[in-house]
Amino acid sequence: MDETKKTYYSISEVCSRTELEPHVLRYWESEFPQLRPKKNRAGNRAYREKDIETIRYIKKLLYEEQYTIPGAKKKLAGNKVMETHHHAQTNLFAPVRNGAKEEAIKGLREVLSILQS
Repeated sequence: MDETKKTYYSISEVCSRTELEPHVLRYWESEFPQLRPKKNRAGNRAYREKDIETIRYIKKLLYEEQYTIPGAKKKLAGNKVMETHHHAQTNLFAPVRNGAKEEAIKGLREVLSILQS
């Protein structure tokens, strides 16, 4: 499977990448407010990489960890780890300005403490 990075993915591409059916994704959109893909001019769903990460996390909660929909909603609503993890990934390779080493170490320690809790 070609995993090229794109800005937007169609519902069929997301289904292929997540091994889910389109009706499951549409249902999850109605249940999880965090999952709101944009729609293009034709009205087709346009998923971003962030949406796909959220879908994979919901799938893990429901299928692997056996959460109910309400339980997964609560976990997702109270879970800041995904946002912190995403933010850390996007800024990981940014050039560090002079004197920012301590700031970077502090940020990494914060992420570590969140992941360990």
